[in-house]
Amino acid sequence: MLDPKLYSLLAVKATGNFTRAAEQLSLTQPAVSQHVRALEQELGVRIFDRVNNAVKLTHEGEIVVKYAKRMMALQENMKGELTNEKLQIASLTVGITHTAESNAIAEALARYVQRHENVTVKVITGTADKLCGMLKNYEIDLAIIDGKKPDPSLNYLMLDTDNLVLITSPDHRLAKKNSVTISDLKKERLILRLPTSTTRKLFVSALECSGMSLNEFNVVLEMDSVATIKDLIRRDFGVSVLARSACMDEISKRKLVALPIETIPMMMETNLVYAPDFDHPGLLKEIMRCYNETQRTNFDPTGLF
Repeated sequence: MLDPKLYSLLAVKATGNFTRAAEQLSLTQPAVSQHVRALEQELGVRIFDRVNNAVKLTHEGEIVVKYAKRMMALQENMKGELTNEKLQIASLTVGITHTAESNAIAEALARYVQRHENVTVKVITGTADKLCGMLKNYEIDLAIIDGKKPDPSLNYLMLDTDNLVLITSPDHRLAKKNSVTISDLKKERLILRLPTSTTRKLFVSALECSGMSLNEFNVVLEMDSVATIKDLIRRDFGVSVLARSACMDEISKRKLVALPIETIPMMMETNLVYAPDFDHPGLLKEIMRCYNETQRTNFDPTGLF
């Protein structure tokens, strides 16, 4: 099992104090201090700098803590999987980006759970960068992200392709057009995703490739929540550039309108991301099958496929 010295290390990191760490672990303060000193001697590095009554991680200490967290997560995963094996159940933690959360993926996961009654799925959301970091730390089992990070330590399986489009309300002056131009876009009040989002990065990159800058546009609001952006657009507070799939339900119900932007086509992938040692290939195929069924159902107004 995990070395007790690592529990002391992580407790000191979390509390910022040896005394509070000892209280948290029900140990004496000298015992916690000895654990950290033993780790420093064993690894040949200084882990903490002592500053008055607080401690601060050194650069080497940050590396030690990073791997200690991974070891802790692996141990918890092992215990969970052994428990699941005994009880004949399985659990899955899936991280989804905000754009991916808004399309057919949630329904696909619901289909998967419906067909596997002993399986439970926990869904969390975050940016692609955050979720890929959690994958590498074994904090989640899978991630479903828009775009693709240049990270050779993770495996990618393309789930779908998507396009960024201009999203307006049905009553907007542009809603009756078949497409819009950059000149049209420059006259509008833009409500955009945050700069860290894949959607925003792709839009900015497409503009720069065409010799333009986002500074030439009237960006009035920036926020992370796709649902909030769509609600504001429906109420005519502005327009946005979003993934078409994130708005499919509203588009099909004529609550929102999607318009291609001329001269700057913007296509991105939606990917299933997993660690190289993820050993459930059948699960990946089943999630993809559920996703494809969901897409066919949503695009067929009769619900038949």
